[in-house]
Amino acid sequence: MLQNIAAFFTGKVSRWMTLLAWIILAVVLTLTLPGVNDKVQNNVQNLPDSSPSIVADQLLQQYFPNTSGVPALLTVQRDGGLTEEDIQHLVQLTEQLTNEPLPAQEGVIPLQLIPPPALQSILSDDGSTIIVPIMFTAETATETLKDNLLTVKEQLNSYVGSDIFTAELGDGLTARFTGPVGISVDATDLFLDADIVLLIATVLLVLILLLLIYRSPLLAIIPLIGVGFAYLVTSPILGWMAGQGWIDVDSQSISIMTVLLFGAGTDYCLFLITRYRDELQLERSTRSAMLAAFKGSSGAIAMSGFTVVIALLALLLAQYGSSHRFAIPFSLSIFIMGLASLTLIPAILSILGRSSFYPFIPRTKEMEEERAAKRNKPVKPAKEAHRTWKRIGKFVTEKPWTVIVTSMSVLLILSIFATQTHYKYDLLSSFPESMESREGFKMIGEAFSPGELAPITVITKDTDTAVIRETIENNQLVNHITTPSVSEVDASYESFDIVLDIDPYSLEAMDYIADLHQELDGLAGDGSYWIAGQTAGQYDTQQLTIRDNTVVMPVVIGLIIVLLLVYLRSIIATLYLVVTVLISFVASLGLGWIILHYGLGYDAIQAAIPLYAFVFLIALGEDYNIFMISGIWKKAKHMPLKQAIKEGVGETGAVISSAGLILAGTFFVLCQMPITILVQFGVITGIGVLIDTFIVRPFLVPAITVVCGRWAFWPSKLQKQVMKQEK
Repeated sequence: MLQNIAAFFTGKVSRWMTLLAWIILAVVLTLTLPGVNDKVQNNVQNLPDSSPSIVADQLLQQYFPNTSGVPALLTVQRDGGLTEEDIQHLVQLTEQLTNEPLPAQEGVIPLQLIPPPALQSILSDDGSTIIVPIMFTAETATETLKDNLLTVKEQLNSYVGSDIFTAELGDGLTARFTGPVGISVDATDLFLDADIVLLIATVLLVLILLLLIYRSPLLAIIPLIGVGFAYLVTSPILGWMAGQGWIDVDSQSISIMTVLLFGAGTDYCLFLITRYRDELQLERSTRSAMLAAFKGSSGAIAMSGFTVVIALLALLLAQYGSSHRFAIPFSLSIFIMGLASLTLIPAILSILGRSSFYPFIPRTKEMEEERAAKRNKPVKPAKEAHRTWKRIGKFVTEKPWTVIVTSMSVLLILSIFATQTHYKYDLLSSFPESMESREGFKMIGEAFSPGELAPITVITKDTDTAVIRETIENNQLVNHITTPSVSEVDASYESFDIVLDIDPYSLEAMDYIADLHQELDGLAGDGSYWIAGQTAGQYDTQQLTIRDNTVVMPVVIGLIIVLLLVYLRSIIATLYLVVTVLISFVASLGLGWIILHYGLGYDAIQAAIPLYAFVFLIALGEDYNIFMISGIWKKAKHMPLKQAIKEGVGETGAVISSAGLILAGTFFVLCQMPITILVQFGVITGIGVLIDTFIVRPFLVPAITVVCGRWAFWPSKLQKQVMKQEK
């Protein structure tokens, strides 16, 4: 069946038809459907509507419409104290915003209506800083928010007579936008500026590595052609799905999808290309060589791709929006890349033939002799293929216990550091310190309580708020509590803000939300209070992250176990393949923490990273497992098991190490992004790929297979064949 499939895509006419079909498909989809980047939404809600903080936000909009919405915190500062002229400029600004509201603006503090003596009360204690909140509708598009902030900057600058938003902090009058709106706009700008750089860096890295590995300019381009066509087909399909409202896509998921496409896509192409090169040294006919290469690699490629697709689809079970949004783009891109590697790449290789490998063209022994005879030169002795990896295979089969003990010791030591990892949930700390919203937060933290950046809002119904406020004020983490507001819609509802003395995005602030729930349960009664605000939302994010980890991770493991059982028909092999990948994942977290914390100075990593890294490393790790084990399984049918393992490691070691270097390199490219979460994800995932590539795959897994012997195949029929070979 595999030969028939290969024959269809590599025939004299059908190979050209295959190439033409991909070109037509890419052109038609690109011209008729919007690209995925045109449908990016970076302000999509991550928490489900049932989350307590979202319910509280909805109640704020319903019963306190004048105080609801998302704030942009305009922070203005002058060392030595704001002057009367400075205050007057802000009064002019708020008066203009009141008379001529911006699109989606819900409100602004009316400084023009506040008596001058009262204005002093809203300044910082040293009189140097003022915060002017401008509220916008919760679901306003980021582009609109960005335009609004630019408009406000232009208005205020025109009153002042200079650009105070680009002035250095501490250098006269300065202003910055921060708060949820400022953070959202900055996050969008970071991705917009970095996407092109990321794409160029990824392409150049893959191209350079391919040139170093194969030393063939043409061959280095072929995998990039496959990836390019896969992206041209994937992008409009995702754009169309987003346009239909079936999925949401954000810049973060598209950035990682691009890296995954180049890394994993190049790997699949390498598996076929390497096998094709080996067959060209045995077959005179390029088509016969392609048929043999396709037969020998397509099953492993298809199974590897299917494993990754299924594992990524498990993210649909995640309730946290950012994780859930990864599922479709990632799985669809890998699925289409798998199709390209099994159809388009064979067709291109068939069209180019041996010239694909120029100037190091692989030939059969007879062809080399004929070529040497024409030139009247002696035949150069052929270099032994995969010599280094065959030596590794020999060492593993001769000293399996030494390999197992050494490998497991290294992995377990690294795993210990994974237990020391600290996590955080705030987006702000992911930004460079020079970002406007982060500088604004610094201004607020130095002049006011840090909690002013994101107060906690408590809503009560039919409750004595005086008793509640008195109890809450006694907490040492609380700086102050605002005067309660009574709803004009329903007088039974009241709300007040809690301003903390600590960073409202810190873990300590999130722990306070849990304590606050317990206090309010006793004072207000369950169901008669709600907690809104950024800190409450962050606490809900923490709870959802824990929930998603406990649901998605076991499902991914279960799915991979089922797929391996179907493919290998061996319970024993399936178990140790899954266990080794799990240990590798924990070790990568440990080594990643060592590098990020002790090497790069991070005090914590983003809490979403373990789930992302888990899905990628487990799925991609089994990719390499499948490719190597399938080679050993086939050889074990007609040679002793140790010999099969030695040759299997020898033949697959080179291509797996090359593929691993490229895949790890593409993830490391994320480290040049200016966003901490992508840097941390790139480091941990890249390290995990390298551990899989150079410890687990060539050493640990083959050594365990040697120790298990024929039981590695239990209960498949292959076990009996291995027993016969041993006799």
